[in-house]
Amino acid sequence: MAKAPKYRFCAGPWNFSEGRDPYGPETRPAQTFDWKLQALKELGFDAMMFHDDDAVPEIDSKSPAQVLKEAKELKKRLDGEGLVAEMVAPRLWFHPNTVDGAYTNNDKRLRRYAIDRSKQAIDIAGVLGTDLIVLWLAREGSYLRESKNARRSVDLLVEAMDAMLTHNKKIRLAIEPKPNEPMDHAYIPTIGHALAVAQLTTAPARVGALIESAHAILAGLDPADEIDFAMAFGKLWSLHLNDQNGLKFDQDKPFGSANLRVAFNQVRALERNAYGRGGEFICFDVHPFRTTKPEHYLKHLSNSRDTFLRLVDKARSYPEKAAQALIADRNYQDLDQLVLNHLMGS
Repeated sequence: MAKAPKYRFCAGPWNFSEGRDPYGPETRPAQTFDWKLQALKELGFDAMMFHDDDAVPEIDSKSPAQVLKEAKELKKRLDGEGLVAEMVAPRLWFHPNTVDGAYTNNDKRLRRYAIDRSKQAIDIAGVLGTDLIVLWLAREGSYLRESKNARRSVDLLVEAMDAMLTHNKKIRLAIEPKPNEPMDHAYIPTIGHALAVAQLTTAPARVGALIESAHAILAGLDPADEIDFAMAFGKLWSLHLNDQNGLKFDQDKPFGSANLRVAFNQVRALERNAYGRGGEFICFDVHPFRTTKPEHYLKHLSNSRDTFLRLVDKARSYPEKAAQALIADRNYQDLDQLVLNHLMGS
């Protein structure tokens, strides 16, 4: 097994959520961006990930020159806290122009808006010092199958990615797949779909993937298998660890909260593939429970990291020799109990 480097940790401004859900308002006061930067620093995290309008608020109301000016100011603030930008993602699912999709919108004028905004996100990333652009294709799907041509939509996705790859020859695109929500069905629901569509672009080597634990679970897949699959191609460039209690809405629970064994196997997959050796971060896309009090605002992040690090210890102390003997004997009953005993500390 290749030796993994020391892990580095990352979170985004949206991971300090205020508790609003579809059925009720906020339960905690909003915190300033500077508070969030300082909180990450105090937690010992190494990086922050950004949507384009996290980096430059009200981005659509500002000129390109003003956007880059504010991005440069953010870079100074990050440097002052000793943090780096992990990635930038164009937030294309909020805007009125993207109600019916961004890159796959039926309206050519609105597709152009999505591509132009993505190019601007790339420019912001360049100022912030990251080459990683994450594409969560949130509204690239349909509510009605008859409303769009899925074959044509694949071509439109490739056209958009080619435009981004041409705009800056140094950036990498990491596709973050999700099978549903907000769309009924998404065009790129799994890592396999993401890596397949990458091959249709003009620069396949610069198109990879970001895996989110909850999204894999929502697709009925095991996140550890998705990690192994992406890393078999050398294409896992970022990671959102969290947890998910079944096929519900996207819950973003703390890592290991719902299924510790599934979390353990994700860590094992990262360890055996030496994830992080190329500088990749462990990002936690988690939110505080709605019931969380303001004084416990950061616990979901610190608890996720603590669980991750304890599972790293469990992965490295796993009784591999005993496990292999049971596998050779096809004694999966005792292999099952060996894993449970290891996780329970016996």
